[in-house]
Amino acid sequence: MYKYSIKEWLVNDRPREKFIQKGCEYLSDTELLAILIRSGTQDRSALVVAQEVLRLADDNLSLLAKLKIKDLLTIKGIGNTKAITLMTALELGRRRRVSEAADRSEIASSHDAFDLMKPLMEDLETEQFWVLYLNNANKVLSKQKISDGGMTATVVDVRLILKHALGLNATALILCHNHPSGTLVPSKADAVITNKIKRAAQCMDIQVLDHLIITDQSYFSFADQGRI
Repeated sequence: MYKYSIKEWLVNDRPREKFIQKGCEYLSDTELLAILIRSGTQDRSALVVAQEVLRLADDNLSLLAKLKIKDLLTIKGIGNTKAITLMTALELGRRRRVSEAADRSEIASSHDAFDLMKPLMEDLETEQFWVLYLNNANKVLSKQKISDGGMTATVVDVRLILKHALGLNATALILCHNHPSGTLVPSKADAVITNKIKRAAQCMDIQVLDHLIITDQSYFSFADQGRI
């Protein structure tokens, strides 16, 4: 497609110059990746290599974040250094979202809880179970990963959840776990563990406010659906 170097393009078509003149918001995903990649091969520009990187992820940045170094190394023009650079940029983006979500520590709705937990639970290949511990003003005291399991399930220790709650003097809990498959339909096991934790917490005057099933793009709320 592009048989020549980016340096030979018109100035306005070069990603770095375009970034300086117009700002990063005017660059396509491919152009932003090309800046990170910096250089192509003898017969392929950095932009062409960037296009192949996106194609590997079906032109989906969320799927791109799930790629491993070995996946990126299958692309001609991507070596260890470039693969690490790309993955570092994606990780910095994820950490920024975690930092921004941490600033919103009061939970007023299921969407608030989703915004807080999504950066921690998106792009995971295995199922994790987390708990948000809240005080009586719905301020987040702590968020704890309780378990990390397989592709379809994880073991949840109810005693560990309540131990953390008592140690924090928490008065409410929000349960969260992800579905790597992307489905938002709760399983029978999801309903069982929700009721089990709810009954155990009630004995200690601790309220289970919600249980969220989280995927990369959306969530299911037991509370919103009247199932808790």
